[in-house]
Amino acid sequence: MSGHIPQTSRRALLVGLGTAVLAAQAVPVLARSLPALPTSNLGADTGYWNAVRGLYSVTPEMVNLENGYWGIMADPVKAEYKRLTDFVNFENTVYARTKIGKDLDDVRTPLAEFLGVAREEIALSRGATEALQALISGYNKLKAGDTVLYADLDYDSMQYAMNWLKDRRGVNVAKFDIPEPATRQGVLDAYDAALKANPGTKLLLLTHISHRTGLMMPVKEIAAMARARGADVILDAAHSWGQIDFKAKDLGVDFIGFNLHKWIGAPLGVGMIYIARDRLADIDPYMADEDFKADDIRSRLHTGTPNFAAQLAVPAALALHREIGPQAKEARYRHLRNYWVAKARELKGVEIQTPDDPSMVAGITSFALTGKRAPAETNAIVAALRDQHKVMTVRRGGVAKGNTIRISPAPYIMEADLDRFVAALAVVSGNRAG
Repeated sequence: MSGHIPQTSRRALLVGLGTAVLAAQAVPVLARSLPALPTSNLGADTGYWNAVRGLYSVTPEMVNLENGYWGIMADPVKAEYKRLTDFVNFENTVYARTKIGKDLDDVRTPLAEFLGVAREEIALSRGATEALQALISGYNKLKAGDTVLYADLDYDSMQYAMNWLKDRRGVNVAKFDIPEPATRQGVLDAYDAALKANPGTKLLLLTHISHRTGLMMPVKEIAAMARARGADVILDAAHSWGQIDFKAKDLGVDFIGFNLHKWIGAPLGVGMIYIARDRLADIDPYMADEDFKADDIRSRLHTGTPNFAAQLAVPAALALHREIGPQAKEARYRHLRNYWVAKARELKGVEIQTPDDPSMVAGITSFALTGKRAPAETNAIVAALRDQHKVMTVRRGGVAKGNTIRISPAPYIMEADLDRFVAALAVVSGNRAG
């Protein structure tokens, strides 16, 4: 886990990480002054989180609890992104043809250090979906008749990619359901049963934190379980890195796709692929890419021309993430989740889809109203919360027991916002008159 950064070194960290890729340019001021990190009650210190809230400019017209879609940039990161957009356009192709290659390559340095991997083990993508599609489609250890396996809570696009392997690789595709209500042992038992029922499984898709319900999987244990049965794991970490604080090597997985524009707070359209150094040969070069040598991870994902400014702004976003505090943000997300869930559990007919076990949930949690889990019913609840109460949520389908409504916080969400949501939920659920 990443430790607390001493107050005296936080500004130096911002300057060093935030401008490493463009050292010749003006040094940006990335953050307004934040108070020292609280020494206790880390996730609930009102003064600290009010100061963090001040870093974000967001409409007051709606309480946005749909931050799992993507995380808006804090004002200091947004300023750096705008500066870089101006810089790239001002210098234009002269810069792009002469210097940008090294600058983009150097973006990997702070990312690798913070994730606890080698720089040569990561490459930038346009998001976790692109990274995971490259991993799934490029995995070359499958043969006809093998089985690939995934669960109902895995992301839709990743399920599609696994299904695609049936025609492309001649494999069998198996799907199973995560039990609801979920417990740690129940999830482990479900994966164990699925692997036993499909002894030919060679590839398992696993999601660290589900985008549907917020359920957090015991990745290390499941990965070990799969490995013992001869199966590799491709991990979808789109919603985990930045929401919780961890090092990649701690997960025991060799292939991972990440987002940087969700919980890290980078500009929209940036993600990352990770392949353990000794497993690179097990993922084919992307579309027989020849721009990079076969021993370079960047040959495993060919994005084309990216948004230069967005990728160059990643170190600034990461620097601010570290200044606010990875452990502090994790504690804040958990506090906000527990704050509204405790109140919602008191409402009749409100079902919470994730357990309170801190090893199984972080910030995202979903709910449903008893007997109202059809798409039309959950859409109507989302619409009522949004249009009548000015609270933004989102319906998530694909859960075996029916649709659910996702609540995902952000660093700028305050307890008063959640009080407004719970009051609205009381009306929508029929617990209180409108």
